[in-house]
Amino acid sequence: MAGETAARVRQLIAESGLTQAEFAVRAGLDAPKMSKSLSGVRRFTSLDLARIADLCGVSVDWLLGAASITPSIAARTATTPLSSAEEAIREAERLARIRADLAYLGYRQEVARLEPAQAAGSVPAHDRDLAARATAHAAEKGIELWRCQDLASAVEAAFGVDVRIHRLPDGFDGLSWSDGDTSLIVVGTSEIPARQRFTIAHELGHLLARDDQGLHLDVNLHDAEHRRKPTERRANAFAAELLLPATMLRERAGQLTWSLETFARLACELWVSPSTLAWRLFNLQLIDKSRCDSFRTLTTWDAARKADAVEALGEWIQLASRPRIPAPLVRTTFHAYADGKTTLRPYANLIGVDTDTLREAISGMREDPPLQP
Repeated sequence: MAGETAARVRQLIAESGLTQAEFAVRAGLDAPKMSKSLSGVRRFTSLDLARIADLCGVSVDWLLGAASITPSIAARTATTPLSSAEEAIREAERLARIRADLAYLGYRQEVARLEPAQAAGSVPAHDRDLAARATAHAAEKGIELWRCQDLASAVEAAFGVDVRIHRLPDGFDGLSWSDGDTSLIVVGTSEIPARQRFTIAHELGHLLARDDQGLHLDVNLHDAEHRRKPTERRANAFAAELLLPATMLRERAGQLTWSLETFARLACELWVSPSTLAWRLFNLQLIDKSRCDSFRTLTTWDAARKADAVEALGEWIQLASRPRIPAPLVRTTFHAYADGKTTLRPYANLIGVDTDTLREAISGMREDPPLQP
């Protein structure tokens, strides 16, 4: 691997049109040390590689000679727009490369691993068990997932999974990505927050069940043919139990006198759509089919009006409509810079801020306090 890395650095030097010494200066490296690394006498340090990657616009993973993280999407011309799925995959690849580079530098993503249960019994029972273990794991960290409006932050805090909410050109539900360095969920921004929240739970189900190594794409969770796939049935059963635990619903149902108003308040309290809650209650035999049909005709807006929760719904829509960078990835990328293991550029690129502007902010350049005497 060392020989291939040196060969790739030589390739970059040749493409730059600079001399070896000039390239070293541009990269912020000691020229004699770089010469020794190129000749095989000395190994490139992780910071050396980070600086070279930063200068040349490549990844550390590429410098190390690693294969492409996944089969990339087909090359497209600049005039051909990407579909939502392609754009989501491209973003997942970008974040996975950052994770791979951080792993090389010694900053590995710490992801919860729930040992899968023995494959006995029905698929729903298997995934209820997985959801129960996920719920218990989160509870140990003081997190009740079914109570959380902001499920993305809760999933990151409980399981260490990166959750990216990405603005996409048209409708797209989500994907999950799992490899040796990365555990990632990407979902689209949405004005339908209950659907986005269910998608995050669904993709978490894929990751915890270890359905795929690499990419698992769910362009449309509501597509009938897609829903019939065994892995999708499992992930849906997982999400239903995670967000609407049977034990909790049975307890609540025993305390309520059903009406449109009490049902609407429960849907708003649990951050789910009325149709999802109605079907879940019916499947648990907590309401009959007639009541299910009546309740599921309510829209989320109808429920919010009946429950006097319109303001909360507006805040929820705003949250779901905003792009979001994974907080654990932001934190780890900054730590790598603060520890002197990489340059500022990866952190700046991740959060979408110009490097010079960010460097000024970090170095303490700011306006004087208005109350200074």
